[in-house]
Amino acid sequence: MSEKNTNTTVEDAVPPPRAAASSEPLLEVKGLTKHFPIYGGFPIKRKVGAVQAVDGVTLSVYPGESLGLVGESGCGKSTTGRLLTRLLEPTDGSITYKGQDITHAGRKQLAPIRSEIQMIFQDPYASLNPRQTVGTIISSPMEINGINPPQGREARVRELLEIVGLNPEHYNRFPHEFSGGQRQRIGVARALALEPKLIVADEPVSALDVSIQAQVVNLLQELQRDLGIAFVFIAHDLSIVRHFSERVAVMYLGKVVEVADRDSLYERPRHPYTHALLSAVPEADLDQEKRERIRLAGDVPSPIMPPSGCRFRTRCWKAQEKCATEEPPLIQLSGSREGHLTACHFPEEPTTEARETDVVMDPALVAIEKELSGEE
Repeated sequence: MSEKNTNTTVEDAVPPPRAAASSEPLLEVKGLTKHFPIYGGFPIKRKVGAVQAVDGVTLSVYPGESLGLVGESGCGKSTTGRLLTRLLEPTDGSITYKGQDITHAGRKQLAPIRSEIQMIFQDPYASLNPRQTVGTIISSPMEINGINPPQGREARVRELLEIVGLNPEHYNRFPHEFSGGQRQRIGVARALALEPKLIVADEPVSALDVSIQAQVVNLLQELQRDLGIAFVFIAHDLSIVRHFSERVAVMYLGKVVEVADRDSLYERPRHPYTHALLSAVPEADLDQEKRERIRLAGDVPSPIMPPSGCRFRTRCWKAQEKCATEEPPLIQLSGSREGHLTACHFPEEPTTEARETDVVMDPALVAIEKELSGEE
């Protein structure tokens, strides 16, 4: 890696140009669903319900592009990532990779494409074998796929360690000798070992120091440009998603509620939930134009018994009777750019400017603020 890239900040990073719209998608999913069964009863256990972790997700990832996936904890982002890599068996829907249906492909059918689809896991502690050295962990994918670099596997592993900001001398160390951030970098190196076509990155920088996050993001972008790697970038940090991803999909309770190019989504959002997410981002620049403030009440409903119709209606300030009886389709609304899809019966105006009155859904929070300000 060149020295100038190592010192670049996340704000300076510029994603590579998106693949032509006419090109065929590298990965395409339609109606992707994953329900985890719940069993109860004694002595004979029966299925009494299901956790609807992912329910009808439709997405496309084009060669060389980065698709961001954002949403609250428990909305199904990580489960979606594991379904895309076929680490989990889908309950319904279809997954197509390079025109080949791999929805229910067996081990032999998946073997040729395993090296082309890699994943950076969210938990850097559970994703590394504590009984193997770092050298073995990173070189195992090359050994399994019969890849022998010209300079040798050990030299390649040491090179990868240096690329992700670790000392090549760490080759013979075990995972317990590293911090959480260092373990995550080992996971990044392992995912890059096979030079894949698609990487599903599940919170790849959440465990890293702030000073290292920009280096890793820039590293992934440089590899994306040089090798044409496509990314599904799962994250909570909306600022990193904005700088890394060309398109962004917003998930809520197992469903995609809005998907658009990053400029449209961040500057002209239409779904109320997207407005709420963006309004929660702290404003670091005091001179910046004031943004709207929206504060939701409560947590995400249980995926065991999600609300009928629109799943966001129980926390939405625009919900009406229609929202409870009809599920809104994911479509392009009037006034939205091409490719900007929203699932809402009563969408918001395409702006993030400050409102005359803040949207505060939590009555308890209103009472506390009045008490602090001395109001009756």
